[in-house]
This record gives sequence, C-alpha cells and structure tokens, in this order.
Amino acid sequence: MVGNLFIFMSFQMLIPTLPPYIKSIGASGTEIGLVTALFSIGAVLSRPFIGFMLEYKARGPLVLIGAVMLLLITFLYPLSQVVVIFLAIRLIHGLAWGWSTTVNGTAAVDLVPNSRLGEGMGYFGLSITIGMIIAPSLGIFLFQVTSFDNLIYISGALGVIALVLLGTIKYNTPNQVLTTKKEDLKFTYLGSLVEKSGWFPAMLTLLINLGYGTIVTFIVIFGDERGIDQIFLFYLCNAILASLSRPVAGKWFDQKGPVGLVILTISITIMGMWVLSFAHSNIMIAIAGVLFGIGFGSLIPTLQSWTLSLTPPNRRGVANGMFFSSIDLGIGLSGLVFGVLAQFIDLGTLFRISSGFIVLALILTIVKGRQTKEVQQPKEALS
Repeated sequence: MVGNLFIFMSFQMLIPTLPPYIKSIGASGTEIGLVTALFSIGAVLSRPFIGFMLEYKARGPLVLIGAVMLLLITFLYPLSQVVVIFLAIRLIHGLAWGWSTTVNGTAAVDLVPNSRLGEGMGYFGLSITIGMIIAPSLGIFLFQVTSFDNLIYISGALGVIALVLLGTIKYNTPNQVLTTKKEDLKFTYLGSLVEKSGWFPAMLTLLINLGYGTIVTFIVIFGDERGIDQIFLFYLCNAILASLSRPVAGKWFDQKGPVGLVILTISITIMGMWVLSFAHSNIMIAIAGVLFGIGFGSLIPTLQSWTLSLTPPNRRGVANGMFFSSIDLGIGLSGLVFGVLAQFIDLGTLFRISSGFIVLALILTIVKGRQTKEVQQPKEALS
C-alpha cells in the first residue's frame, strides 16, 4: 500500500501540471486534450499483454520492472520543448503506467484474504485515492513556486522511494498461476483486455471517469478563470474525507455487497460535480472536495473490489487490467472530447455536461440492483 502510494504520488503530481505546461510551450486546446488521451491509449494498449503475463508469472519481478520504467520515463519530460515530442513521451509513459498499475493491483489482491476482499482492497485503494488527491495539490504548488524541472526531480525522488519500498515486499503468487506454463495458454488481445465476469462494474468505471476526466484535465485552468487562488483545497478536503470514509465503505462492501454502496457514492459524486461547476470561492471548492472525498473516494475502490469479487484467481491480472483501462480510457476520452468542446463553452458548463456520464452510471446501477432483487426473490420463495 505504501509503495503503491509513492508510485501514485510520483505520477499524479504531474497530472494537473502537464496541461498548463504544454500550453506554455505553444499547445492548442486539442493538443492539451491529447496530453491525457495519448497517455490513456498507451495504458490501454499495454494492459492486455501484462494481464496475460500475470496468468503464469510471479508478481515480484513484474512489480519492480514497472516501477523502474515509470521512474526513467519521468525524467524525459524536461528534455522536450517541442509539443509533438512531448506527446510521444506521454504515450510511452502510458505504456509503462498500464504495466505498473495492473501488476501492483494484482499483487495486492493476492495478499488479501477473500473474506475481507472489500476491506483489504479498500485500504489498498487508499494508496490510489490519496495519491490521486494529495499529489495534484503538491504538483500545483510546486508548479507555481518553482520550475518545471524541479517538479520533475521531486516526482523522480518519490519514484525512487517507491522502488525501494516495493523491493522489500514478499509477494504471494497463487499456486494456480505458478503451475501454469505459457505454452498452455493462448493469447488473444481481446481475451486479455476484457474479463467477461467483471464487465459491468468495469463499464460503470468507464462512464464515471468520462465525467471525472474533465476535472483532471481542466481544474487548474478552471481555478485561474474563476479567480480561485486556493484550488488545492479541493484535493486536500478530498483526501481527508476519502481516508475517513474508505474503511467504512470497505466493511459495507463485505457485509452488504456493492450495489447499494455504489448507488450512494455515485449520487454524492454527482453532487460534488455540480457544486464544483458553480464554485466562485475557496469555500465552495472545499465543499466540492468534501463531497468528492466521500463519494468518488469510496466509489473507485468499491468498483475495483466488485470487479475482482466476480473474477477467478487466475484471471485477476486481466480483470485488474480491464478495471484500470476503464479509468484511463474514460479520463483519456474525456480529455480529448471535452478538450475540443472547452474551446466553445465555459468550464463550469463543461463540468455539468460531463456529469451526465456519471448520471448514466447511476441509472444503470439502479436497474442492476432491481434485476438482482428480482432474481433473488424467486430463489428465496422456492427455498
């Protein structure tokens, strides 16, 4: 969990700072959107291959390879002042990110008892959520007070700490994986991209991140446009509330299942999205952060636990790859589509439009919950 936190800290502190940086070297609105989109494409392209490898390879070496690749690529960013080269580096970074997140998530779930999957992955998910929340505010602060090169050096230092921590872990690879030979498996790209048993929560993850992607791409620019000088409060409040609500959400998942929890957390996320879209002050930004911390902060690990709970142990690598690809694809497509749209409408309106994807995820979850009840009731009557 701590090693993965530093991986996410190292990476996520760059997320809100790369769009304004590439804008400063002459990128257009569409090219700003490509910063996120190309990265996501790279991550999605690499995950089926690493998901397939996780069906027959031990976890430890793969975790360390991913951490090393991320560290080396981070130091390439300052070397380019040309938009096209910068975007090419971004695509390569996505390939490495797809590798690392898939392997780390699979290594984590292999260490968690099945009876406490929701709680265990909820705690592990804190490393993802806190990294996604605290690191951007740190990145914004450093981007404002120092040079981009110094930002990269600090990101790289966090990556070194992650590598050291991940190198000390005794990993647990399922026997079913250790006894499997590559020759006994048949690789198909689609078969290693999608795990059918967990497709529904992965689809919800895609829709939710299509909405959330506008915040990832544009929140710093949004703060500048609205004259909000403490935009980091969104991330700070988000982190605090996510940390407090995550253990409760994990236990709820183990005791009562995912559907009710997903409905509640999606609803709170939508509220946070709309509060943010109307924000003109620091206090409204903080309120939006609180709502996102409770909602989105618990929603993503719940969806990951739901996906993995439906998946056989030998296919968890593929399922994790599918889950993280849903996040990256959603954020990437959002950045690309809404990056074009942002040239014609204000960002508050953009946030409200993109929240429609999250509303769609809410509707589908409610329908799924009703279908589940209809299936269970006849069984209960029969018994």
